[in-house]
Amino acid sequence: MEKTIEALNSKLDLLIAAVARLAPPPVPETDISTADCYVWASDPGFLEPVHRVNRVDIGLIKGVDRVRDILVDNTERFAAGLPANNVLLWGARGMGKSSLVKAAHASINASGKTAAPLKLIEIHREDIDTLPKLMNLLKAAHYRFILFCDDLSFDHDDTSYKSLKAALEGGVEGRPDNVIFYATSNRRHLLPRDMIDNERSTAINPSEAVEEKVSLSDRFGLWLGFHKCSQDEYLDMVNGYARYHGFDNDPETLRAEALEWATTRGSRSGRVAWQFIQDLAGRLGKPLKD
Repeated sequence: MEKTIEALNSKLDLLIAAVARLAPPPVPETDISTADCYVWASDPGFLEPVHRVNRVDIGLIKGVDRVRDILVDNTERFAAGLPANNVLLWGARGMGKSSLVKAAHASINASGKTAAPLKLIEIHREDIDTLPKLMNLLKAAHYRFILFCDDLSFDHDDTSYKSLKAALEGGVEGRPDNVIFYATSNRRHLLPRDMIDNERSTAINPSEAVEEKVSLSDRFGLWLGFHKCSQDEYLDMVNGYARYHGFDNDPETLRAEALEWATTRGSRSGRVAWQFIQDLAGRLGKPLKD
């Protein structure tokens, strides 16, 4: 009898171990006091701290002075507990849209004007439909949060934009007071133009169909446009980076090389200027500052 009981217990132990292996791992505890920046991991649903953020000093972002000041002012008001708007930064590629969001966040925290650090949380485009879950996690926290989605846009059969509309302002609860949403996009209306045109051509009431699509952008109180830079602005970016990283190249040689680099790329932008500086630093054998 005892041997039978021992055999059953052994098999039960094996069964319990097998079931335990099938169970999902426990969700890591989210501690929002350990860092100023996080990435939202929608599955299983926690905030992963980022202790070394990929960003540049706000003084190195050139050619967008007006939109920079507007964004910083809006963010400062939000950090101080005052009314502020969701922001859509749209326009030309490589002109510093995402860099400006991260730089403004760092600048405000460094100023020491806020009672508690402002938190920046990046949410990936494919996780937009989990925004309500994330907001529910944040609304009771004693911090203020910028939810940031880089390169936000929607394709033809994508309906997750409706989740974003509801999360920003249209839901029953609305957006928590301690949360604001910043997004960057190459599209001003976040949806393909041919998608909007197709809605117009097939709908019973074309104007209502188009308004349904465009109304997503209307949830952003601030639209900040980024446009292609001039040659002088591009060279100003190059010179700013060169000074910051301690390069002492001949100004005329630096200018000629920077223009040649832009010509080979077929464009001028902050991203192209930074890529030129990386190439220059490599050729000179000099490290870049963090």
